[in-house]
Amino acid sequence: MSVPKRLQRASVEEYLEGEKDGRVRHEYIEGEKDGRVRHEYIDGQVFAMAGGSDRHNRISLNFAAKLDGHLDDGPCEVFIADMKFSVSESVFYYPDVVVACDGPSANEYYRKQSRLIIEVTSRTTKRIDRAEKLVAYKQVKSLKEYVIVSQDRAQIEVFRRGRGGRWGWHVLTELSDELKLESVGLTLTVAQVYRRVKLPRRARRQ
Repeated sequence: MSVPKRLQRASVEEYLEGEKDGRVRHEYIEGEKDGRVRHEYIDGQVFAMAGGSDRHNRISLNFAAKLDGHLDDGPCEVFIADMKFSVSESVFYYPDVVVACDGPSANEYYRKQSRLIIEVTSRTTKRIDRAEKLVAYKQVKSLKEYVIVSQDRAQIEVFRRGRGGRWGWHVLTELSDELKLESVGLTLTVAQVYRRVKLPRRARRQ
């Protein structure tokens, strides 16, 4: 098993040695509880998470605030940044925003029953968000919508599961456009998503 270039954890060799007997997943989950740096876990490989910009955080907060108020005391909850999502037994991601409906028996460190996932992307993460994670998230039966939000310009991509399990796609680029999150029954404008977000000047002129 090769060690990917973006891997940053010095103790990765110990994780890979324990992959065959199942120790890797357990050690990963336990290690993340007290770790100073977050890591995503993919088939025994551990990837360090980079820090986010102010725009990244602002967009995530805007979503989380609206979703938390909308969901209120219902069966689903919104989590931001530090809650892991288990795509499968061998894949764990840290979505920027996730709405999960696991119920009272949920694990306190990760969720499995996601309904909506939002990733705030950048030039360095867009390939992972639009390829690797898109493919992985589409395998989650409970997931209804996957939203990719640019932090460099006003652009929101929406992937939605339709009839027969087929996924549709559309993109919003105008601040007046409406983002309809059908999975949770919430509608936002693009302007609300980018509230107090200072986009690069070049992006504002476009």
